[in-house]
Amino acid sequence: MASDPKMIPQSGLLSVEANQAAALAPYGGVLTVDLDAIIANWRKLEKTAVPAECSAVIKADAYGCGAAQVSRALSKAGCKTFFVATIEEARKVRGAVPEAAIYVLGGYFQNTGEHYASINCRPVIGDLNELAEWDVFCRRTGWTGGAAIHIDTGMNRLGLTLAEAQAIIPRINAGDHGITLVMSHLVSAEQLNNPVNAKQLATFRGIASEFSGVPAALANSSGIFLGAPFQFDLVRPGAALYGVNPTPEADNPMQPVVDLKARIVQIRNVERGETVGYGGTWTARRPTKLAIIAVGYADGYFRAASSNDGTRGAEVIVAGKRCPVAGRVSMDLIAIDITDLPPNAARRGHLVTLIGEGITVDELAHHFGTIGYEVLTSLGHRYARVYKGGNVAEPLAKPAAAQAAEQPPAPPPIEQPANPPPLPS
Repeated sequence: MASDPKMIPQSGLLSVEANQAAALAPYGGVLTVDLDAIIANWRKLEKTAVPAECSAVIKADAYGCGAAQVSRALSKAGCKTFFVATIEEARKVRGAVPEAAIYVLGGYFQNTGEHYASINCRPVIGDLNELAEWDVFCRRTGWTGGAAIHIDTGMNRLGLTLAEAQAIIPRINAGDHGITLVMSHLVSAEQLNNPVNAKQLATFRGIASEFSGVPAALANSSGIFLGAPFQFDLVRPGAALYGVNPTPEADNPMQPVVDLKARIVQIRNVERGETVGYGGTWTARRPTKLAIIAVGYADGYFRAASSNDGTRGAEVIVAGKRCPVAGRVSMDLIAIDITDLPPNAARRGHLVTLIGEGITVDELAHHFGTIGYEVLTSLGHRYARVYKGGNVAEPLAKPAAAQAAEQPPAPPPIEQPANPPPLPS
């Protein structure tokens, strides 16, 4: 490896492929996000939900895929409404989609109104105290940016009770209320025949019908596939956009979105009877060749994917073939048994595939003992991130630590009007 800058070829003299290879060389892993696949998934969900509007849930950095990149691509494809979890998430997204409606699912806290107004986003209000505080802010400032009302129909997590929702119906029917959406959330939408679905549907339909003129939303990713009665005016897909199966009782209708590769740090041989990894839980039953790869649980590859003498763990693709994990996954490294590969099929510096080439997010989730949502949102920040598609060339994304110092400061609070008009109660 050249250490003298004069010995390093100038990027303008290299091909596109060589430039990319050079840019990726310092990284132990490469996470590629296919924006065209996300767009295709959104369009499939949109078509399934017609005539309802299809929004996009991009909380948790678009389930680990990059909220700014994903929202920008979906906005260009026609998506007009986005959901995030926090104001800070909304702030990061607003620069990418300046005209879109952005809802913040985490609710409204006292004295946060200026933050909502400064970036023109809407709180999802699920408590009467929140609603009262939001009203105070709107009266004081004249802000008319809108908000959603969340009603609990069985999740018992966030949302107004049915009695509380009934109590604000006169306020809604009085007009000029500023409520732009009424919504609830399904408990078991991925289970097609779960009777809770029908119960929640009936409850929500009854209360939403009393919010005269206010659009309604109930269906998440899986809820879209429960049929037209669940789709109302707007649907809110999240995980399905990123390739997670929204219909686990059937084949996955979504395209895969992420490809995760890791670099081989070392090839080594162990003799029959030797153990590998922490705790010595995996024993070589024959002379074994191992590839040590530069990803571990600090990068979101869970320790639960480990193998031992009695249990086979996860697999990775090496030189086009599936090879098993050998021993425990550690913080930064994983050992892979490549004994059955042809000689020289895998070498130091080669990339192996952890997600992709037939290994799905849902398969990895099975080995992790969790769900695809957690796999995606746990993908670490030490990978080089490559975006493809989306009708725009995305530069190589730097790890989070490098980006942190470059983040612009938050905008100042909005100035308050001197004499704001009152809002009706």
